[in-house]
Amino acid sequence: MISEKKTGYRKNFSLILTFIVLMSVLFCLSLYLAYNFSKKFIENEFASEKVNVLEQSIKPYNDFFQKKLPEVSYYNGYLDSTTASNFVDTVLLEYPFVSKVVFYDSEVRNTPVSDGLNTGKFSFGPKEIYQFGSLIPQDSVQLFSRENTRNFIVGDDFNALALKLVSYIESLDTSKVPDQDELFSNFSNVRSNKITYLNIPRMEDLKAYKQMLRNTLDPQPVYQQDMMSFHLDPYKIRIINSRPLLYQFIKIQPLTYDPLDTSAAYLSTEITLPGPFSDYKLYFISSKSFVDKEILSYFLPIALAILVFYGIVVLVAFLIYRNLNINQRMFKLQYDFVNNLTHEFKTPVSVIKIAGNNIKSATILTDRELKLYGKILDEEADKLNGLMNKLLAFTQIENKAIELNRDEINIEDFIESTVESHRLKHPDFDFTYEVTGFNTFMTDPVLLGSLFDNLAENAYKYSPPERKKLHISARLIKGRVVFRFTDHGIGIPSSEINNIFKKFFRIQNQYNQNGSVGLGLAFCKELVNFMKGEITVKSKVNKGTEFKIVLPYND
Repeated sequence: MISEKKTGYRKNFSLILTFIVLMSVLFCLSLYLAYNFSKKFIENEFASEKVNVLEQSIKPYNDFFQKKLPEVSYYNGYLDSTTASNFVDTVLLEYPFVSKVVFYDSEVRNTPVSDGLNTGKFSFGPKEIYQFGSLIPQDSVQLFSRENTRNFIVGDDFNALALKLVSYIESLDTSKVPDQDELFSNFSNVRSNKITYLNIPRMEDLKAYKQMLRNTLDPQPVYQQDMMSFHLDPYKIRIINSRPLLYQFIKIQPLTYDPLDTSAAYLSTEITLPGPFSDYKLYFISSKSFVDKEILSYFLPIALAILVFYGIVVLVAFLIYRNLNINQRMFKLQYDFVNNLTHEFKTPVSVIKIAGNNIKSATILTDRELKLYGKILDEEADKLNGLMNKLLAFTQIENKAIELNRDEINIEDFIESTVESHRLKHPDFDFTYEVTGFNTFMTDPVLLGSLFDNLAENAYKYSPPERKKLHISARLIKGRVVFRFTDHGIGIPSSEINNIFKKFFRIQNQYNQNGSVGLGLAFCKELVNFMKGEITVKSKVNKGTEFKIVLPYND
């Protein structure tokens, strides 16, 4: 028996254990680092994603500022109270954060005005002032007219934009056309919770306004201008939480807001609102347990990927180990095969050599001695021939190098001849047989004979001296021939049942110490497969074994 060390494949269990421990440590470390990365990433997201929430929430305001406000200029100063009311209704409907609109129906004149701004020969003042809003009573819509001021002061909104208009006209370069951004910024005024917008005049009107600052024109012109002051309510901005799994609560609060609860159980961040809402901020707050759920949802796919990766590594390691183990077993099987085959050849060759030397060295041989030596030489030659034939037949059947012959045999005569040949070889072998349901059978007699011989030899070899018995039954069942070989031998352990038909496999027992190559049952399996049949086995240790062979009947 060759040792495992000599095969070159050693099961180093300490190395396997070290590998498992190392992989486990690396796996746990990877999960720990992945969780810390997920936690840091989500915490950074908590601090940075507020910009996206702000952009989404403030988008209606940007749309209002960039698209709706400039519509005032489309009327070229000729808005009246009715048209202004209709325009404001659409604004209030589309943009809920607009709470009230004050409309200044104004004029630019070359003569002084009593209410408004007078600079040089340039005058700018309101004819009428209206306010519109969902909570404005009907009797309070008109705030001012030249005939009835109702003690209303024109106020800072009008005056601030009027001064901005005069400053712009004063510095206007009439030789070039101003761009739209320049005009828009100079004809609007953004203050806290309020945007005041004046319709942008034509370039010809702006040139005239510039002349009116210094001169009295003839005839004295009057230009219509519309100014609107939009009052905004930041608390009516609809907050769009684009990360609901990250931000638990989002509120609009004054810049001076300072939360009372600043415990470590909460995460919070804030961002200032733009433009007229700059006195307010978006305040974000989430409990740690709420954020932990988002961390976990981010971490789990990473953990799964790590698990798959390490699973693949472990699988590859297992396959390598299994292949090494298989190689070890194959090496051992092949070694045992060569060793036992050598022994099988060596024994008859040695006997033949001894008999030959005796014949050669003997001066005179009696008839009895000649017959004895002849019988010895004949028997040992038969052993060699049988072994060679088995190896050759096995190889031919395995490689499909022979054809299946079809001859009709009498099954009782066939079994009887098999029984007789084995009784001659083994006088202590107790044979019985029975045939039921058929007499003749179309098959290959040579292959079937090899099958019977191998199973009979196994039954004799693996039975104790007092139980060397074999019963063969042959029955025709549902169009199939069923052979059963039942012995009273040592049996086969259940753990080895699945291996007995493998090449070179030998069960380690007292009967297999010498003279077994491990090809007998493998050869039987190949024979049955070649004959398009099936072979199965049932066995109990120290009780006996039954081989069942099912072959097609006259196919």
